[in-house]
Amino acid sequence: MPSASVGIIYKHHHEPAKSEAKKLEDWFKKKGIKVFSEEMKAAESLHKGLEESSDIPKTVDWVVVLGGDGTLLGAARRVGRYGVPILGVNLGGLGFLTGITLERLYPVIEMMIEGRLELETRIMIESKVLRAGEEVCRFQVLNDVVINKGTLARIIDLDVTINEEFLTTFRADGLIISTATGSTAYNLSAGGPILYPTMETLILTPICPFALTNRPIIIPDSAIIQIKMGKESEETVLLTFDGQVGFDLHYGDEVIIYKSKEKIKLLSPKDHSYFEVLRTKLMWGGATYNHADH
Repeated sequence: MPSASVGIIYKHHHEPAKSEAKKLEDWFKKKGIKVFSEEMKAAESLHKGLEESSDIPKTVDWVVVLGGDGTLLGAARRVGRYGVPILGVNLGGLGFLTGITLERLYPVIEMMIEGRLELETRIMIESKVLRAGEEVCRFQVLNDVVINKGTLARIIDLDVTINEEFLTTFRADGLIISTATGSTAYNLSAGGPILYPTMETLILTPICPFALTNRPIIIPDSAIIQIKMGKESEETVLLTFDGQVGFDLHYGDEVIIYKSKEKIKLLSPKDHSYFEVLRTKLMWGGATYNHADH
C-alpha cells in the first residue's frame, strides 16, 4: 500500500505561516507521511494567458493551506482544481474558506488523516478571452471574474449575452461574475446576494450601475455568458481573476464565462458551521428577536 502524502501551501512573505508550515511538516514526517511544502507565490498579471503552476504533485492525498482566504484561492487555482481535498487554516480569525483556527489545527489534522472530515464540493468558473477570434487567455477561478474600468476611466458599456440570447447592456464601473462561494467577496460589497456556497449557480452583479434598474441576477450553472465592450474606448479595462490576477482587455475582445469541468473539494470538521462563520464575519447579532417583547 503506497504511503500517504500531503501538500502544505503557506502564505506569501508571512513568517508566522512559514514557521507553522515547518512545524506541521516535521509533524507529518514523524507520522511517516510524505510532505511537499510550498510558499504561495505572489500573483502576477497574465501577459500570455498562462495558468499558474505548483510544485506540489496532483497526486497528494490532501493539501493544507496556512494563511487566509486569499491564500486558499491561490491554492485552489494551482492544485485544488485537480480534485485534491483542501483543508484551509486561518492564522488570524475565521475566513469563509479557511474556517479552521490555528488552535484546532492538530486535532483537525488527526481527523483528516483518519478520514473523519466532511468533504464539500464547490464549483469553479472558467473564462476565456477571444481577440480577433483567437483565444489569448483562459483561466479558472473559485470566487469571481471581474471586469473593471481603470481608476479614472468613464463608465463602461458591457453587452451581455447568455446562451446566445441578449440580456442587456450594463452601463457601470464594471461587472462581477461570481460563484456561490464568491458571493461573500466582491459581490457582497457591490450589493449582490449571499448564496449558500455549495449552490451551483452564477451571479452577475454590476458595479455602481448608471441605471438603478440594473440589478444583480442569478443564473443557472449551465449558462454560457458572453461579454463585449459596447462602445469603442481607449480607456483601460481590466479582467481580474479572484481579485489576484489581472489581464488587460482591448476593445473588441470577447469574454466567455462558464462553469468549469473541475471542482474544488474543501475539508471541514462535522461541527463546522457556515452560518456561524457568516454571523461572525458579517457581525450579525446572535440574540433572537421576539416581536411580542416590542
